[in-house]
Amino acid sequence: MEVIKCKNYEEASKIASDILIQQIKEKPDCILGLATGSSPIGTYQKLIEAYQQHQISFQRVSTYNLDEYIGISRQNDQSYYYFMHDHLFHHIDILEKNIHVPYAEIGREEECCKAYTEALKKICVDVQLLGIGANGHIGFNEPGTPFDQETFVVTLTEKTRQDNMRFFGSIDKVPTKAITMGIQNIMAAKKIVLIATGESKKEAVKELLSHKISTAFPASVLHQHPNVVVIIDKASAQLL
Repeated sequence: MEVIKCKNYEEASKIASDILIQQIKEKPDCILGLATGSSPIGTYQKLIEAYQQHQISFQRVSTYNLDEYIGISRQNDQSYYYFMHDHLFHHIDILEKNIHVPYAEIGREEECCKAYTEALKKICVDVQLLGIGANGHIGFNEPGTPFDQETFVVTLTEKTRQDNMRFFGSIDKVPTKAITMGIQNIMAAKKIVLIATGESKKEAVKELLSHKISTAFPASVLHQHPNVVVIIDKASAQLL
């Protein structure tokens, strides 16, 4: 595991975007695993800038997102499908057919999970972008998730729902379930880039870099992957 310490979120976003830009330049038809939340927004902005400056094209790039809420439509401005189009896809030349965001219809959850897992087994993600939750979750793999878990429906913990409440305005509006790539799906990527910045992530960064591997802290599994880059800033590194 390579750990890169930066000054701030801006620099962290630049380093993460440089990794993705280099991947696209080396392999124009690469497959990217993408994340939502506040951590990757700066990275996506820099990818947009690189596209606008004609450094890269997404015409042949395919993307697979980690997760999505269950119970809200893709048109809802809090859905991850909406988030990805708003923060990245609408601003680049990616083809809609190459965009993959998991979606589970109520009543067809198991079928939808199986279909996404089968799709992931047919490809190999070149670079998987991750954030990390305060409790160590990656995607929506909450503490206790087995490391061999594939795409599944998760009941969100109260901690995760509280963390996401700021986007919904009320805890009552935060979905209780989500579909997510399992840890096994995430670990199948050739390279993983995790961004953890800001004071709110200092405890998670301390635990991640303690090298203790346990399902109680899902991100700890990344120590078992041969090619992981963890990008942190001064604020998130306070306890190291």
